[in-house]
Amino acid sequence: MRKVLAEVDAVTILTLQDNYIDVLAMDGNAVVKRPILVKNPTNTGATLSFSPLAEHGFSTYITVSVDGQSRSMVFDFGCSPHGAAFNADLLSVDLTQVEALALSHGHMDHFGGMEQIVEKIGRTDLDLVVHPEVFKKRRFVKTPTAYEIDFPPLARADVGALGVTVCETTTPRPMLDGTALFLGEIPRTCAFEQGMPNAYEERDGTVSKDMIEDDSSMVFHLRGKGLVVLSGCAHAGIVNTVAHAQAVTGVEQVHTIMGGFHLTGPAFVHAIEPTIAAFQKFSPQYVVPAHCTGRAATLAIEKAMPEEFIVNMVGTTLAFS
Repeated sequence: MRKVLAEVDAVTILTLQDNYIDVLAMDGNAVVKRPILVKNPTNTGATLSFSPLAEHGFSTYITVSVDGQSRSMVFDFGCSPHGAAFNADLLSVDLTQVEALALSHGHMDHFGGMEQIVEKIGRTDLDLVVHPEVFKKRRFVKTPTAYEIDFPPLARADVGALGVTVCETTTPRPMLDGTALFLGEIPRTCAFEQGMPNAYEERDGTVSKDMIEDDSSMVFHLRGKGLVVLSGCAHAGIVNTVAHAQAVTGVEQVHTIMGGFHLTGPAFVHAIEPTIAAFQKFSPQYVVPAHCTGRAATLAIEKAMPEEFIVNMVGTTLAFS
């Protein structure tokens, strides 16, 4: 059954956290606004130089506009407790305007900064939309030597203590009065998107592969231009994600594919070229790799799709309208 996703006049995505920063890029245009180096936090006339903090994490502040009215949400929260919140302050982001929250999946580099972001929003009537499997008690990766590295878990009680209402869903869930869509669980149908091969979970004493079934994404429908698909890590596969967005919305046209595509490291080299081929078939206006996409994949995407490619970084505002 298809979920209706309302068309919007504009989608603005401000990256509060990502792995990369270059305050000297000077490559802004009508769509891309880069962060500046100088901020005057004291309003005394003296200026202090700061840079947004980059880290292995992802967080976005999203605004949708319809008929002159704007609605805002936060999707993902970065890794460290302070990084995304620090950047929000530095970039003068008014988080009190946030009406809803969503989490792409239950890995620390996406929920670590949640507490400070919620504190800055300063509201207790917020919904946090998640897949129920974000609360797995033990997740870990195995190194080639079989050494196990645990991911810090996300606990329901800790999230509840923030005062937000946790909304768990495996199916697509409209947000912001139907102008945004949380995709829910994404079917794994693409042959070359096999997930994270060294990811495991332990449940009731039994260890098994962690399929990271909680991985989800946000979707928006830009009027007359198609879908804006925003992933966190795309552990479900970015091609699967875009195809599922098309299926549940009934919208074939794709305007932007953005986010972490998780194509970094030796285990994903084989998926880079077929992913690019799939992107070319989707024919988006923009492709914006971020976070865990990886250097090799990002360079390959830029080479294959130079007109569509946008390099993302902390503090970048992308205005699609």
